[in-house]
Amino acid sequence: MTNIRGVVFDAYGTLFDVYSIGQKAEQIFPGFGGAISILWRDKQIEYSRLVSLSDPSAKGSRFYESFWSLTRYALEYSLIRLDLQHTQAQVDELMDSYSRLDAYPESAGVLRQVKAIGLSTAILSNGSPEMLSCAAKTSGLQASLDHIISVDSVRQFKTSPVCYELAPSLLQLPVSSLLFVSSNAWDVLGATWFGFRTCWVNRQQLPPERLGSPPSHTVKDLTGVLEILRASVD
Repeated sequence: MTNIRGVVFDAYGTLFDVYSIGQKAEQIFPGFGGAISILWRDKQIEYSRLVSLSDPSAKGSRFYESFWSLTRYALEYSLIRLDLQHTQAQVDELMDSYSRLDAYPESAGVLRQVKAIGLSTAILSNGSPEMLSCAAKTSGLQASLDHIISVDSVRQFKTSPVCYELAPSLLQLPVSSLLFVSSNAWDVLGATWFGFRTCWVNRQQLPPERLGSPPSHTVKDLTGVLEILRASVD
């Protein structure tokens, strides 16, 4: 099996804790922080799928809007769905917090060690360039990332193949030599179908998907990626 030459990480839910926003939501809407964060995330992903499925053209979906816009729409929907009276200032406050999500505790250390091994590191995310750049800077991860790749350039969202193609094209490496890491099982499945070696970070100990091929590796958190890489290098 080809040795791994680069590691491509999903961002939201993988390096950055999308549910950490629930703490901020709880401050603004007491008793609803957890419900907001869960519904917000689900609707955000649903909107991205609607955009791509409704016009899957490799030239870009005519329904495309940035992930930042979809994230705002999803938040507004969630607050209305939960019957929470809100102001635009409160929406703006939550969106500002979303742009500066907490990284998982092990994210920074794992990225540094991947770099120390001598491998290329990249993010490949649905996120817009601005929101990814902000999150990487405020979390302290930017210095350990060689590339921050947004699907914005192809105007589609994962799991569209044109999105996954961005990583091997930019890194100038065969897709078979790249390890794709995500905590989202649907993202891992899409990447597996595309041809990546894949690692599912199963933080919530969920059952595996019944559809398609299993990931190349399954780990409990990002530290498991290092064991995979050490075995590859050896």
